[in-house]
Parts: sequence; structure tokens; C-alpha cells
Amino acid sequence: MSSTTESTFPTATRAAQRADRDTHFEVEQFYYEEAELLDDGRFTDWLDLLADDLEYWMPTRSNRLRRQQALSIAARGEAAFYDETKESLAWRIRRFDSGMAWAEDPPSRTRHLVTNVVVRYVDPAEHPGFTEEDLLVRSAFLVYRNRLEREENIFAGGRTDILRRAGTGLRVAHRTILLDQNILQSKNISTFF
Repeated sequence: MSSTTESTFPTATRAAQRADRDTHFEVEQFYYEEAELLDDGRFTDWLDLLADDLEYWMPTRSNRLRRQQALSIAARGEAAFYDETKESLAWRIRRFDSGMAWAEDPPSRTRHLVTNVVVRYVDPAEHPGFTEEDLLVRSAFLVYRNRLEREENIFAGGRTDILRRAGTGLRVAHRTILLDQNILQSKNISTFF
């Protein structure tokens, strides 16, 4: 093949392509481990699954007419239930452990269910700062929370994560959490998603 012909065909790329079966399985197992750590209250161990440069964001929602759906989710810099870094999450966890987080003493009991996992390779054009080696993962979740005798909450929604390989495993580098509820019925939100 001549060099002219070679330059005519684009180089194969993984950007935005679905991940292979083994990678998909690895991601699902990662999420099951994460859910177990959260449900067992092992928050310090959960922090180890997060990248040092983590962005953890849960924007608020509002009810909008169909033609205004683009405005139904708060933009960056607007109201959010969580707008955290790994450092700020670590601070929250230290506060839980100090006994000064009254909303979590006694602690909540939770059950995290993760489903509808779709794994693709990141398209760096759409996600600057990430590479085709990173994984873009969409999933659905249901989190049941019970505290004291009568406090019960169910949170349903979806997550969009960017997972990065670090050492021998995966780490969450970016997480956007979108609850299906726009008004939370819970007295507080001290649950991680």
C-alpha cells in the first residue's frame, strides 16, 4: 500500500466505542464492591476508589415544560446537592467518625443497587483532560435509606462516571449524579451515591 493510500484511511480509534465484555464485567464488579463498601459504612475504604482529582457533582432539578427541558438540570456553578472533591468528601467522612454529624448518629442503614451499566471508552473531544483509555460509564441506581425507627428514603436516579485505571484497579475520576426526584422528601442528604 502506498503512503498516499495509507493517509486516506483514518486511524482506528476507540473513542466513544462500547467496551469489550471483560472490561464491562470489571466495571460491574467495581460498582458492586463500591456499593458493598457504602452499605457497610466503610467510607474510608470507599475513598480509596476515588481519584485524587475527583469531581463529584449532584445538581438540583426543577420541573419545566417540554420546550424548557434543557433548563431542568442546574448548570455548573448553580445549586447542587453535592459539589465535592475527594478532599471535601474525606472531610465529611471524618466528621461522621467524630460523632459530630448528628444527622448520622446513629448511622443510616443503606442498600445501594446499581443496574443498567453501559461502558464506553471516553471521547477526549467531548471530555477534555481524559483519554481514550478512560471509561465513560452510565448506570442507574436505587438507594434505600433507613434511619431510626421511622425514617425511610428511596433515592432513584442515574450516574455518569469517568473511570480511570490506577495501579491495579479502577478509580472514579468524575461522577455526575442525577436524581429522578426534584424535591427530596428526606430530612437531610448524608448518603453517598
